[in-house]
Amino acid sequence: MEEPEPTPKAPRRLLWVVGVVAVLVVAAGVTTAVIVVNRVTDAPAPAALPRDTVPVPLGERELCGLRLLMAVGPDADMAVAAQALQDDPKARRVLTETKAQAYERFKKLFADRPDMLELATPDLLPAAVHLVPVAGTDVEAWANELRQRFPKAEKVEVLDPARIAAQMTTTPPPCPPSGER
Repeated sequence: MEEPEPTPKAPRRLLWVVGVVAVLVVAAGVTTAVIVVNRVTDAPAPAALPRDTVPVPLGERELCGLRLLMAVGPDADMAVAAQALQDDPKARRVLTETKAQAYERFKKLFADRPDMLELATPDLLPAAVHLVPVAGTDVEAWANELRQRFPKAEKVEVLDPARIAAQMTTTPPPCPPSGER
């Protein structure tokens, strides 16, 4: 009787090594594909705009981005609030508006409504601080924080251009990333 020739063990090991390498190559390919697809489908992060929180008058600026309006009453209270808010890390811009400036803006906004203009006087309109938030700020939470911090403020309101535009019959022009035109 002849004994069968023993099969060499090397080919089995070689097959096993080739199989493991193939699985690793496929896993690396799938991982790379997932990473590429996620980068393509993820929304780009908002550009970090520079902070400039030294209070400046609103003037002729037209704010069109997400922002907060804090009506504070007398001009002196507005100045105090604006100074306090320049150090707030959530603020990207701090803009001020005196009672007289608010009245002038009101007159321009309602130039075609004489009935509204008859009712308004500079004393009726509050001085205000307009706040442009740092990207990523939860503005609703910030508004609540400001209501607690400034209890004498007449109102702290979140102005969301998307919500406002949804109520308009015409589409406003696009707003630049700075939030002002």
